[in-house]
Amino acid sequence: MQMGPMIDMVFLLLVFFMVSAKPVTPESDIPMGLPGQVSQEEAVDIPDEARIIIEPGGQVVLNEQQLDSPTASVLPELRAVLIRFKKSADNAKADALVTIAPHDEVPHQRLVDVLNACAEAGITGVTLAGAKDE
Repeated sequence: MQMGPMIDMVFLLLVFFMVSAKPVTPESDIPMGLPGQVSQEEAVDIPDEARIIIEPGGQVVLNEQQLDSPTASVLPELRAVLIRFKKSADNAKADALVTIAPHDEVPHQRLVDVLNACAEAGITGVTLAGAKDE
């Protein structure tokens, strides 16, 4: 029995299996995401914007939720909510938009207090709505 042709066939099968086999990826090359804040690759549209209404007595209402006292010049609750809104908009790669609708009888200082809270939260997309816009 001749061994030459048999050895040739073994080498041909070896070459065939080496060429057709897929390389095994080591475990260190497998991408793995850890839990935590992950920014989006694409911008996600936030369905609505924050709407701040300043009532005649000075009460600040954010999306139908009353915040802080009407006499406080520093608005810690409003600032905290706006900071969370800004962070969620940044994670979604969207613009944080705020519309302020003061009543006609609201003192200018109250409007400035709300604008200061927006500035402290880092929100630059602020628009003012008149009484006719509501």
